[in-house]
Amino acid sequence: MENGSNKIYDISMPITMDMPVYKGREEKRPIITVNSDFSTGTVYESSIQMNLHTGTHLDRTLHMMPEGNTIETVKLEELFTECRVLDLTQVVEKITEEDLSGKDIHPGDFVLLKTRNSLEPILEKDFIYLDRNGAEYLAKIKIKGVGIDSLGIERSQPGHETHLALMEAGIHILEGLRLEKVAEGRYQLIAMPLNIIGSEAAPVRAVLIKQ
Repeated sequence: MENGSNKIYDISMPITMDMPVYKGREEKRPIITVNSDFSTGTVYESSIQMNLHTGTHLDRTLHMMPEGNTIETVKLEELFTECRVLDLTQVVEKITEEDLSGKDIHPGDFVLLKTRNSLEPILEKDFIYLDRNGAEYLAKIKIKGVGIDSLGIERSQPGHETHLALMEAGIHILEGLRLEKVAEGRYQLIAMPLNIIGSEAAPVRAVLIKQ
């Protein structure tokens, strides 16, 4: 989408009743119900039942930590920020410190990890993810946030090491991005979560702006 001299990329997943969900778990698929239509009344209204970790969303630390923070405590200016998209489409299984170390990442960066997840049909199970040592590397640099184009930033990690390494360092986590049309480079990120009080996550409509 063009807006004057700016190009806008919608990097959010469409929400549908048959959309891909984490590990294909049916309880994570949205249920969209028409409550009223023009055959039953004068207005059209519908409702949605959806896991807060379905589609494009922001995690808060309550997701993994019993005393963690929740959505209403997030500082929105940290999600309306300059960011860098990193091309990691050569990665085969997981993103490691070795994959990230040549990307010139600096303290305070917000990085979005573009992998082959964006170039292939969305995988519900065997998607590319961020390995523990990759997360620890980003935490050591002290970045501000990280996003990834998979249904989860980790998979099959019983101790949730990737999440915890990032959360303990105060790093924002965006999951479920779609980056197939976005080249490596610098952008303005707008990723506003719904303000669901007391929740450990919230859906996000995420966009990138390239000037």
